[in-house]
Amino acid sequence: QVQLVESGGGLAQPGGSLRLSCAASGFTFSIHSMSWARQAPGKGLEWVSGIYSDGSNTYYANSVKGRFTISRDNAKNMVYLQMNSLKPEDTALYYCVKQWGTAGPRGRGTQVTVSS
Repeated sequence: QVQLVESGGGLAQPGGSLRLSCAASGFTFSIHSMSWARQAPGKGLEWVSGIYSDGSNTYYANSVKGRFTISRDNAKNMVYLQMNSLKPEDTALYYCVKQWGTAGPRGRGTQVTVSS
């Protein structure tokens, strides 16, 4: 069965950086697009970024464009989210999602808190 395990979250100061990782298993990772999504307290699930199966194209929500970078390593079945210039409004539970968007299977998430 599909398993997605996120890691790398934590507490960061405004302007700081974090790198999230997602270990995928239970499916043929290299043929699927992958996404990151987040859910802030009291809000709905928000798509953050997506990457094509071969890594050739990446897309970002306007709220994170220029600050976040998605990447993947198909040899390791891993997808990453490098987050720079973090803002308090980036505080959320971040999920790795199989396929494009937010509707696919996702992991339990990793908490990111941005606060001074």
